[in-house]
Amino acid sequence: MAFLRRNIYLPTEAGFPESPAGGLSTRGGIWKGLSIVNENGAYARADADTRRRVDDLLEDTRKNGGLAPVDPEAFWRDQRTAIANPFGRDIPQCPFGAILTSECVFAELGLAEDYRRQLEDEAWALDLARRYNDLAEPLVGRRILNERPSDPARRAPAVKALHDIFEAENVWEGGPAGSWWLKASASTPAELARLLDRVEKRLENLREFLLPPDWAEAVARRRAAGAPPLLYRHQRGPCTFACSIFGAENLLLLYYDDEPLFRRFSAVLQRAILERARVLDKEAGFTPETAPRGWSWADDNCCLFTPEMYEAFAMPIHRAVFARYAPDPRDRRFQHSDSAMAHLLPQLGELRLTGVNFGPTLTVAEIRRHLPDAVINGQLAPFTYSRNEEANMVAEFLRDFAQARERRGLLFATAGSINNGTRLTSMRLLMAAIQRYGRFENA
Repeated sequence: MAFLRRNIYLPTEAGFPESPAGGLSTRGGIWKGLSIVNENGAYARADADTRRRVDDLLEDTRKNGGLAPVDPEAFWRDQRTAIANPFGRDIPQCPFGAILTSECVFAELGLAEDYRRQLEDEAWALDLARRYNDLAEPLVGRRILNERPSDPARRAPAVKALHDIFEAENVWEGGPAGSWWLKASASTPAELARLLDRVEKRLENLREFLLPPDWAEAVARRRAAGAPPLLYRHQRGPCTFACSIFGAENLLLLYYDDEPLFRRFSAVLQRAILERARVLDKEAGFTPETAPRGWSWADDNCCLFTPEMYEAFAMPIHRAVFARYAPDPRDRRFQHSDSAMAHLLPQLGELRLTGVNFGPTLTVAEIRRHLPDAVINGQLAPFTYSRNEEANMVAEFLRDFAQARERRGLLFATAGSINNGTRLTSMRLLMAAIQRYGRFENA
């Protein structure tokens, strides 16, 4: 494996500076203009014409002092049109979804990661955002992070979540650079059966369990501030959630050891999701006929399930939730599963998903064969982006655009998360690639 440089150093008037270590290492890699090329990456696998186009853009970037040549004003004007309808026949360019997030501030500002403080210390987080936006504006033409403080009057009350219904504890692990982890609430089949008994009992009067004592006061406060009602239209997916509650290995083996309990877990989970949504809809004044449509899942762990397991556990939940909240062709049915999903594509095709974000092992063409109406958010490998592999980034865009240009429906984004380490200069490079090579009139 080639050495992959994680940082891009902003150019000075004299050109590209050296790294703090005294130079840019090419150990195990190929120096390609600004890039260190992963010898197993998209650039290495590309045909000669694709490599030529990558080389041309990177050479022009080098000549421009390390900044990719792009007209940001024109890019964002065309982006507004393209993002409104990625399948549109009159959109000028491929829509762009790899816009950097607040997770990326630490590498750009040279700070140690502290996501816990970023979540809990708003004044500090907003200061980081302002400093980051000061760098972003000249590079990508936008102040891309929110700088406005939250309004206390719009603060959401502490409504219990699905994991609370299943008695699971959500805890922060990993120190300042860590994240929230959902802990198991059952570890044996007998414990799971008893847990499901308690959940079923809880569902008999879920409103009393879900809503905090100050619910009415909080609803009135938020309504006066013009805040929208609290609804439930997104959930950690059935497989990932269940793996957290019972443990991944435990859940997979349960299919073979006690399939009736495996299926019961699915049925109780389905009932809990629908009932939580129903309670919040009713509190917001909606009926089943007037409730807003659309649903999305984030279900990375479903890649662990065989098609048979997925049919037994996840598909009944998908069918029921989409039948209730996204029954019509144009309703939003979205799934994020940034993992190896090829074996489940036929089943996901049955669900008529309208948007997907799968892992980088899948190609645009593979996804499109099974999901003809889905906007594909991908298929840029997240570590290609966070390691700032410039040649591979451009090559991955050219690969994906070639597979999407006839039918469209590609929102070029990471096939998963955008990670700290991804630099603003890399975002600018992708904007330049889209502006130069992703125009539909030139496709």
